[in-house]
Amino acid sequence: MLAEIDTLHDTPSGPAVKKLCERAWLRFGEQRYEQIAGISVAHLYNLRKRSEYRKVRIVHEKTRPTKNTIGIRRKPAPQGRPGFIRIDTVHHGDRDGAKGLYHINAVDEVTQLEVVFTVERISEQFMIPALAALLETFPIQILGFHADNGSEYINRHVAELLEKLRIELTKSRSRHCNDNALAESKNTAVVRKILGYCHIPQKFAPQVNRFNQDHLVPYINYHRPCFFPETFTDAKGRQRKRYRYQQMTTPYEKLKSLSDAEQYLKPGLSF
Repeated sequence: MLAEIDTLHDTPSGPAVKKLCERAWLRFGEQRYEQIAGISVAHLYNLRKRSEYRKVRIVHEKTRPTKNTIGIRRKPAPQGRPGFIRIDTVHHGDRDGAKGLYHINAVDEVTQLEVVFTVERISEQFMIPALAALLETFPIQILGFHADNGSEYINRHVAELLEKLRIELTKSRSRHCNDNALAESKNTAVVRKILGYCHIPQKFAPQVNRFNQDHLVPYINYHRPCFFPETFTDAKGRQRKRYRYQQMTTPYEKLKSLSDAEQYLKPGLSF
């Protein structure tokens, strides 16, 4: 049963697995989850200490610094409002000199609503239509667009698209690695764990993107629970964050829980 959950639900964290099992049994009445819904998080981690989880090799490459006057170099400040997305690119590796396809991963900072779009290449020909479709997919009004300093986002064509839609473009600051941390964490927790690390040829981009829109995006927004941080001040007066299991919820439920949530939806949409 645990192996099936890991396969179907992108190998999430222990608390996320527990929450998924509880939802399957208590909300959807799946009887086969009744027993495992009561398992402890600690025991889940013990069950998952297998060599299969450590076989994947991850290679990190630092972003190469470039000078570009496009975009505002600062961290977004949504102030509790949804509509400020973080965006990043995930590349599916090279093989025999051939590039793999690319995923565009965009996450709303407040609700963690997420849209994944797959393209063959990150050139203007593919990126501009994909970004327009990605922004249209979000059910909320987009107010801010934050990326790292990659040239696929920080360029004249993307800036013109965002200006036309009246969306503010911001980019990460130097020596502030957490500015785009939300999108980068979702690259691993969602995109990599569902679509893997292996090379996928570019010619399969349309099929993968169809899977994203039909299955992946609905799953991560309506069914996959997320941690939401709670900010508090410690004894030394420093701002800290804690992540409570009781506050885990799906992005859709988080959006609905906001005060006067319908004001953030696009015109013509309702819950």
